[in-house]
Amino acid sequence: MKKYFFLFVFTFSLLSSCTIKETTTYYLIRHSEKDRTDKTNKNPNLNSDGLERAKKWAEHFKNIDLDAVYSTKFNRTMQTAKPTAESKNLKIINYNPRKMYDSIFQKNTKGKTVLIVGHSNTTPAFVNKIIGVKKYKNIDDNDNSSLFIVTLSNDKKTSEIKIVN
Repeated sequence: MKKYFFLFVFTFSLLSSCTIKETTTYYLIRHSEKDRTDKTNKNPNLNSDGLERAKKWAEHFKNIDLDAVYSTKFNRTMQTAKPTAESKNLKIINYNPRKMYDSIFQKNTKGKTVLIVGHSNTTPAFVNKIIGVKKYKNIDDNDNSSLFIVTLSNDKKTSEIKIVN
C-alpha cells in the first residue's frame, strides 16, 4: 500500500511541476499599396504594386502554419489578406477595429498562430492592445512592409517589428 501511495505522490508531484505552455502568435501587417488616384475614394483597391506585395506576403507566410487570417472589411485589407488566406485554405475573418482584441477575439485565437491585416493606425494600436503597453506609433503612410510579431506564452508577452520587402 505504501508503494502505491509513494508512486501516486511522485506521479502527482511530477505532473504538477510540468506547466503546460500555450503559445499564441500574432502576425500583424498593414494593407499593401493602395490606389491613390481618387482622393475621395474611402475604400480603394490595391494598385499593381499592392497586388504584387500581397503575393509576396503569401510567399513570406508559406512556411508558417497559420490557424486564421483576420482583416478589416476594406477592399485593400481584404485584397492584401486574400493570397495568404487562399494559400493556407483559410477563410478571411473580418474584425471590427473598434473592438480589437476583445475577450471574444482572445478566446478564439488563444494558442493559435494568426495573421491580422489592418491599417496604418489600427495595426500598431492592435499590437499595443495585445501587449498592454503604448509602445508603437502609427505606421507611416508609405510603409507597407512592416511586420509586427507578438508572442504570448503564459504570462510573457514579446513583440518585434521586421521589415519584409
